[in-house]
Amino acid sequence: MNTSKNLEGLSDLRTENSYMAIYLEPDKFYHIYNRGNGNEDVFTNADNYRFFLEKFKQYVAPIVNTYCYCLMPNHFHFLVQVKSDKEVLEVFKFENSEACSKAIANQFGKFFNAYAKAYNSQQNRKGSVFMKNFKRKLVKDKEYLRKLVHYIHNNPIEAELCSVPEEYPYSSYEQIITNKSTFIKSQEIISWFNDIENFICFHKLSPALKDVD
Repeated sequence: MNTSKNLEGLSDLRTENSYMAIYLEPDKFYHIYNRGNGNEDVFTNADNYRFFLEKFKQYVAPIVNTYCYCLMPNHFHFLVQVKSDKEVLEVFKFENSEACSKAIANQFGKFFNAYAKAYNSQQNRKGSVFMKNFKRKLVKDKEYLRKLVHYIHNNPIEAELCSVPEEYPYSSYEQIITNKSTFIKSQEIISWFNDIENFICFHKLSPALKDVD
């Protein structure tokens, strides 16, 4: 079983020790993703998945709108939209956008570092947990957004971890169709597909995206 094959060919964006160099623009949509260092697993039990999402909600959710995610044993995907300058400035109590941009990048660093520190302690290991390049891809049109949502939710099916998306416990799919999540923009993402019925039907098709580059 190869859970990393969906990440082959994805473009790199240099970060881990240079999060401050990563600037995510306000109001823009991004596909955020990364995998374990050396393709190692980064989630080995249910508590790992839960803790990772808790750290995401703590550090990143306040500055982005989150539309979907999928946590795989050795990699993860998020589809987010950075909030407006005004909203982010209110979170950090800054007075200018330049400081705001740096703070956004730093929040991702805090997120990944907090998880890595806890994971290394739990697993009695040292060194990087994630690849030193966390990736981000700017998403510019709604049609690609729909395809990307499908691609992200289809990851566990492609990896043969389940047969349908609602069976996988570590993605946003079930939260979206039940509207139970407090941090996923469920109603908005469903509107991209017109309604919940189309959203579900769309996910029964073969993904239009086989790889993301």
